[in-house]
Amino acid sequence: MSEVPPANTLARLYRPTLALLTDLYQLTMAYGLWRAAPEREAVFQLSFRSQPYQGGFSVACGVRRTLDLLEGFRFEPDDLEYLATIKGSDDRPLFDPRFLDHLGGLRLECEVAAVAEGTVVFPYEPLLRVRGRMLECQLLETALVNVINFETLIATKAARLKLAARGQPILEFGLRRAQGVDGALSASWAAHVGGCAATSNVLAGKLYGIPVRGTHAHSWVMSFGSEPEAFEAFARALPNNCVLLVDTYDTLEGVRHAIDAGRLLRELGHDLLGIRLDSGDLAYLSQQARRLLDEAGFERTTILASNDLDEGTIQSLEEQGAAIGVWGVGTRLVTGDGAGALGGVYKLGAVRDPGGPWRQVIKLSEQAAKVSIPGIQQVRRFRHAGEFAADMIYDELLGPSATGSIVDPVDPVRRRKLQPGEAFEDLLVPIYRAGRLLIQRPDVASARARVQEQLAQLHPGIKRFVNPHRYPAGLDPRLYELRSELIAQARP
Repeated sequence: MSEVPPANTLARLYRPTLALLTDLYQLTMAYGLWRAAPEREAVFQLSFRSQPYQGGFSVACGVRRTLDLLEGFRFEPDDLEYLATIKGSDDRPLFDPRFLDHLGGLRLECEVAAVAEGTVVFPYEPLLRVRGRMLECQLLETALVNVINFETLIATKAARLKLAARGQPILEFGLRRAQGVDGALSASWAAHVGGCAATSNVLAGKLYGIPVRGTHAHSWVMSFGSEPEAFEAFARALPNNCVLLVDTYDTLEGVRHAIDAGRLLRELGHDLLGIRLDSGDLAYLSQQARRLLDEAGFERTTILASNDLDEGTIQSLEEQGAAIGVWGVGTRLVTGDGAGALGGVYKLGAVRDPGGPWRQVIKLSEQAAKVSIPGIQQVRRFRHAGEFAADMIYDELLGPSATGSIVDPVDPVRRRKLQPGEAFEDLLVPIYRAGRLLIQRPDVASARARVQEQLAQLHPGIKRFVNPHRYPAGLDPRLYELRSELIAQARP
């Protein structure tokens, strides 16, 4: 694998800044703060409320892209020129020119903390925390939610695929079906972090150091007079990377033709790396293909399968005894099929005016799941006997209590007592402060390794696809009591 380039990949792909990658209401709120309370400070936390895919875990991803966004954040002159053209209902400029001048000189002074790329996470836990002038925190919201939501969704899908494949390689083949250029690149990064072995996306390979893999399309076979002729031409052109797609006309006859091409490869001093199945009954066809290959002496030739695969299909094929050694997954991986979106939210937890104390705040809702969690949050993960035991969300202003228990954020009847003396670690670590990156950009190999290390410490019941066991993640009792008090104050 090539080394991950150290440069800001966003700056290499786009213009130097993406400050306008935001919703208009972030700018209108920032404008209101500039007029009314320009020095007010705030703490926001980014979390999600339910696991995607009805699963038992998620894989946090997007820290690298977050660092790129923060490092390059500034308003360019043409950004300000555009903002000056936006008008209100009276057809007058929406923003005061002095506010635009302020944006032009703005450099981020906030602090951002995040869980490490590839960390296993659970609902209501902050994946990211932003602390600083509220005006800055608002300007960052939309882009941060966009990045963390999508990449976490895709990394989680990839991790599930790898579990379904029982350790066999997954290749990400989703570029042509991804949601646009950046969707494809972000998906390639996140899929590789989550567990995919390689990608077909050559630009992602260049930018992120991800191994690239590819075979050929049906059009290659169709462009020749016969399938044997097409296979022989491909074998001669790429003898050191020969994987043949065998289902253009008749799959098992295609396997026989691939075997003939394999004999030619051996005469050239190479071997047939694999064949690819892209349609039909993959369990039956792979078993028959394996028999034909083995009988011809091609025991080392791998069978690769594609065709709208997902974790459920792969798991079913494995249970049927399919003779497939590599899985190519495209559409259902890079689009997050089965979930649509992570549903992450960015909620205010605390505010203070210059010289004043922090004040924890809460947002209420008619739906219990949408009541926010106040405070400056941190996540403490406990371990027991080599496994993750429980996660405690606590408020750094209050500190964790000594009761050794947690309370479910939605159902206060659900409580869990923690074992005394368990080892723990706090997951949120500072990654950016006052214009300076505090960590190295995550490299894809380390992030991939972290995902597998984290999953190995989860109970198998949490990783199953049907009715997974619910991992205990809840509020510290002090934070729960504070939340209850704030609810009572807001609703006398």
